[in-house]
Amino acid sequence: MPFPRALQGMDRETRESLVALRRDLHRHPEPSWCEFYTTSRLVDELEAIEDVEIALGEEALSAADRMAVPDDEELETWRDAARDLGAREDVLDATAGGLTGAVATLSRGSGPTIALRVDIDALRRRESDDPDHVPAAEGFRSETEGAMHACGHDAHMTLGVGILRAIADSDFQGTLKVFFQPAEELVGGGKAMAESGHLADVDYLFALHVGLDHPTGEVVAGIEDFLAVSHFRAEYEGEPAHAGGHPEAGRNAIQAMATAIQNLYAIPRHNDGKTRVNAGMAGGGSATNIIAEESFVEGEVRGQTTELMEYMREHADRTLRSAGQMHECDVEIETVGQAPSARSDDRLAEVVHEIASEHEDVETPIERDALGGSEDATYLMEAVQAQGGLATYVGIGTDHPGGHHTSTFDVDEDSIPIGVAVMRDAILRVAETVPLEN
Repeated sequence: MPFPRALQGMDRETRESLVALRRDLHRHPEPSWCEFYTTSRLVDELEAIEDVEIALGEEALSAADRMAVPDDEELETWRDAARDLGAREDVLDATAGGLTGAVATLSRGSGPTIALRVDIDALRRRESDDPDHVPAAEGFRSETEGAMHACGHDAHMTLGVGILRAIADSDFQGTLKVFFQPAEELVGGGKAMAESGHLADVDYLFALHVGLDHPTGEVVAGIEDFLAVSHFRAEYEGEPAHAGGHPEAGRNAIQAMATAIQNLYAIPRHNDGKTRVNAGMAGGGSATNIIAEESFVEGEVRGQTTELMEYMREHADRTLRSAGQMHECDVEIETVGQAPSARSDDRLAEVVHEIASEHEDVETPIERDALGGSEDATYLMEAVQAQGGLATYVGIGTDHPGGHHTSTFDVDEDSIPIGVAVMRDAILRVAETVPLEN
């Protein structure tokens, strides 16, 4: 392995162990609530850090607040696959039913309680096998066809472990909690971790993400303008009939679904800020000559604020129901995933910017940038802010040849030591200078 440009005081052995962890996680991606091998692998790493306590299953999250959980059969399929990969039976038992993820707590004397949130799930898409794609060329491409880490969550977990190691090896005084959160890609896991009880004593929260169109050597101290989001699924049920012989006898579920999609895009936008709507998946029917008795549409609405998202969702629900009434079809509407908006606190972002400006491998420290998308770390951020704490969402730049969620996405591994160094020193600075006030 060539000598990296970014070591930031990290010895070669530590860097190589983190790269090896990232590549192992990249080889074994698991989608939302199916992160059984992933959680087991993390537990192995966390147990090797002195003074770290690990919460799993219902001790780590609120099962009742999970969203977008697959059915039992699919969960068991992924759990069996994790077992075949060598996942530990004690972890598989603790995470049964999709209770994946972990909370790691390092307690070192009196001081503030600081939290770090990283996400752990992969996307349901096939990874490129092009020989120019580094994971394919170097032998750590996804071994699970139809799933890949296309958004950097393998790097996020690695950063979480690396930062926890670095703080454990420092003179840190206080408590550090690292939330390894499942199901971010479906905005289904943030609320479950926010309601776990582990945030009740947290004074400061850092969330982080690699890339976001920022190259290696850039660090964004405070991401802002998260759009609140709500994912929905509407299922229509009508009455089948022969389309040639007795078309009048049917109640066409596809007509209801098509009407709904057309009218979703007609929802009036709001003067108070950005609003979005999208119908991303739709289907139904059984044959060209049969009036469809069943159909579905899955989509999302977003808003610059939580209130604007709720405005869009109310209009979307009315539109979906009205389409069913128009074509005499029953409709069931489910909220599949949801997350509020949030904003990074100025004072905590200032600390990250100050630290990033001091590091030689951070070429461009950036105070603020807008995400333009959604993230369910906002549940955790809101929870900490509501009890008087501060939160910021940090962007760790990384060169990536493909855009996020594409089959050629990859992470520049030189960004891992940078992220560990900046976040380690930001946590230490906060611990030394409390109380911080916004």
